[in-house]
Amino acid sequence: MKQHLFAIPLMALAMAPIPSLANLALAQKHACTACHAVDTKLVGPAYADVAKKYKGQKNAEATLIANIKKGGSGKWGAVPMPAQTTLSDADAKTLAKWILSIAK
Repeated sequence: MKQHLFAIPLMALAMAPIPSLANLALAQKHACTACHAVDTKLVGPAYADVAKKYKGQKNAEATLIANIKKGGSGKWGAVPMPAQTTLSDADAKTLAKWILSIAK
C-alpha cells in the first residue's frame, strides 16, 4: 500500500509539462541564448536578472514583449539588443512570461 502512495505523485510529476525547459528550448530556437543565459550574464543580462528587474511591475509582460520585439539599448549597458522582428507575437509573449516566471 505504501508503494502505491509514492507512485501516484511520481507518475503525476512525470506526466506534468515542464514549461521552463520548453521555453528555454524556444529561446534556443530563436538564438536568444547566444546573448542570454538563465542565471549568468553573457552579452546581455541573465534572464533571472531581467525577471528581478520587472518583478511586480504592472505592465512587465507587455514591456518585455515590446523590448524583445523592438530591441533597445542603455537599459543593461552599452551593447544594444537587436530587434527581433521575425519573432511571432505569440513566441514573444511566451518568452516574456517564461522570463518573468524565473524571478525569485
